[in-house]
Amino acid sequence: LNKTVYVLFLLFQILGAVILGFGIWILADKTSFIAVLQMSSPSLKTGAYILIGVGALTMLMGFLGCLGAVNEIRCLLGLYFSCLMIILLAQIAAALVIYFQKETLKAELSDIVVDLIENYDPADEDQRNLRDAWDYVQAQIACCGWTGAKEWENNEIIRNKSNTEYPCSCSNRSKDLVEGRGFCNLEDPVNGTATYADWPVHEQGCMDGVEQWLKDNLGIILGVCTGVAVIELLGMILSISLCKNIHSEDYTKVPKS
Repeated sequence: LNKTVYVLFLLFQILGAVILGFGIWILADKTSFIAVLQMSSPSLKTGAYILIGVGALTMLMGFLGCLGAVNEIRCLLGLYFSCLMIILLAQIAAALVIYFQKETLKAELSDIVVDLIENYDPADEDQRNLRDAWDYVQAQIACCGWTGAKEWENNEIIRNKSNTEYPCSCSNRSKDLVEGRGFCNLEDPVNGTATYADWPVHEQGCMDGVEQWLKDNLGIILGVCTGVAVIELLGMILSISLCKNIHSEDYTKVPKS
């Protein structure tokens, strides 16, 4: 039993460290779609701090649970069980909120990206990190705009140049991707105002690319979430079992009259 206790509580240390690291990565990352979200949406930044808190709490609970099991301290095992149950219920609640509010979240995400595209300005140094993150997304996923390149026609700078410029990170030409940021100029002259159809850019919107990434990795995401839940349930069951054993031993130590 002692070996099982040590292994299980070691898993909780690792689990807590992973959750803590994931929260820190969300805050620190500057070159991915996560960066676009966390710099544009306060809710994701709040979620990152919650992950850091949950990770630290999980590691602390692992330590206290191990201490309670080794020294047969029932109050620590009870605290360990209670915290695990709260964390598990919070995870289930978060999953339900994401599932039932997915359309609302999708609309909020769309608004964030559309606003970013409309106000994209290479000269604005205050928004440089956000711009670089979005350029990285478009270049890596090989996409343009959220639903398509047409959204870039609403950018004020491009509109003032009669659409003769286009975002370099959207380009399907390797020479434009060398720079990978800002705007590139059309090489072939266009009579009057150009349209997004005249740009040498990818047709796919980034929304489709992100959804495809989620579909491709859905099995991994579900597997990780299921594994975390199973470990937490095992910890709860083990802590209850140890509490009962300690309770039983206390009674056996009472002298018979």
